[in-house]
Amino acid sequence: MNNYQIDDLDKKILNKLMDNARLPYTELAKMFRVSAATIHVRIEKMKKSGIITGTHLAIDHKKLGYDVCCYIGIKLSNAGDYPKVIEQLRDIDEVVEAHYTTGQYSIFIKIMTTAIEELQWLLIDKIQSIDKIQATDTLISLQNSIDRDIVL
Repeated sequence: MNNYQIDDLDKKILNKLMDNARLPYTELAKMFRVSAATIHVRIEKMKKSGIITGTHLAIDHKKLGYDVCCYIGIKLSNAGDYPKVIEQLRDIDEVVEAHYTTGQYSIFIKIMTTAIEELQWLLIDKIQSIDKIQATDTLISLQNSIDRDIVL
């Protein structure tokens, strides 16, 4: 079932679940004028095909004290060093995303910290000390103005 093709109903279901993953099947069924069983079957098919990979809890990082969000572009000495560097970055809890990229940087990471001092410590002691990292550029996020999923 890896090549399950979604239709308009599936797209509507996904859009609603991306807004609120806890919506009951019965409520979705009422919205789209189908049976709850139809909703259940559609969601199960999308799970089995890998379209739906799980549900996620959204939290406010700032309320937990994580006030500093930054992005770091990482230049590697050699592109072949990527797997080793990623393994080391995985061990740093503050790294919440890592992307293998084209262009100026080999890796682009997102970091969340509680303070600028913590970010400085991370850069000096943990990230820039990784042997295969040639250089880094840090961009501090001042505001997250758009935070959304794709619209189907």
